[in-house]
Amino acid sequence: MMKKALLITLALVFGLQIVFSQELAKAREDGKFGYINKKAEFVIQPKYKKANSFADGVALVLDGEKWGYINPNGEWLLEPQFRKAEDFNSGVAMVLKGEEWIYIDKQGKELSYSNAEKLYPFKDGVAFVREGKMVGLMNPKGEIIVKPTYKIIKGFRGGYARFANQSGLWGIIDNKGNIVIKPEYTFVGNYVNGVVRAKKGEEVFGIASANSFNKVDGATKIWDFKDGGKYTIARKNDKIGFVDKEGKWVIEPQFIEAKAFKNGYACVYDGNKWGFIDTNGKVVVDYKYDDVDYFAANGLAPVKMEDWGFVNTKGELVIETKYGITAFLGKRAVKGFINDLARVKYKKKWGFLKPDGKLLGDKWFKNLEPFIKIK
Repeated sequence: MMKKALLITLALVFGLQIVFSQELAKAREDGKFGYINKKAEFVIQPKYKKANSFADGVALVLDGEKWGYINPNGEWLLEPQFRKAEDFNSGVAMVLKGEEWIYIDKQGKELSYSNAEKLYPFKDGVAFVREGKMVGLMNPKGEIIVKPTYKIIKGFRGGYARFANQSGLWGIIDNKGNIVIKPEYTFVGNYVNGVVRAKKGEEVFGIASANSFNKVDGATKIWDFKDGGKYTIARKNDKIGFVDKEGKWVIEPQFIEAKAFKNGYACVYDGNKWGFIDTNGKVVVDYKYDDVDYFAANGLAPVKMEDWGFVNTKGELVIETKYGITAFLGKRAVKGFINDLARVKYKKKWGFLKPDGKLLGDKWFKNLEPFIKIK
């Protein structure tokens, strides 16, 4: 009896793990949108005029002339009733009720803090609040976590945002309202890997962290680090080189163009073609491509010779150059493999390639978006 109960418990736990690890991708077929699984099978049939990818465990879809929200089983969480609506984030969504925007929860209940002069959608667990020309932050409970005292707060990326105080100096704030980097710079980039590119005054460029600012000697421009990237690029005397998080030159300026390191490699341009270098500055993929993009965690990078294909870190072409490829929007703005699937276009249709070059589910679609993990 105990053994039977244990097996039932394990089955339930395993079943829950499957549910919570589910991934769905928005796909279009015959002019309508639905959602596919990792076998490229429609698990939510293509029947919506418009649809968004899943966000916060639900998807916003247009049915007829009204918007509603569905769960991962394709069932209505909130039936179509809104003329306009935004994605859920942290359990809150912004919808148009009559002529006014309001906040609702996942039961469709209007939240009491919907009476602000102007509402902003939640992102990364916060929404902007305004008072006159000043801006602050509110959490999903409607609590003001940053009073409207700042001149500007930019959009959040990975829980962090750039902000400017009333004097016009820039710093970094997190989505809990904590100041991560004090506002003492005339410019800051995006906060990545615990640091940010920054500018002091009109001419001093460097790398800032919570407790330091390190000037990059001779730099006239610095670019953002990439997630997990060891070095970023900077310009000196019209050439591009690489600097570390302490602002030290680790690969001297010598390139016409380049892109920051990611997963151990960087894209570099010699004025004619693109190739790749490792963190020692050694060329590992020869200069022979019209365009390239970052290596993914699986060791494959997109390369272009009229069309796109993929090389490995030895410079071997492992997927032939015959595909179209486009960057995704926002935080997914990347060409190439994401979690071992690459979105590519072939003969006016889209599909996902696996690392071996085979097509996921042997299926092409009229349109396709990245897989989203359903939490």
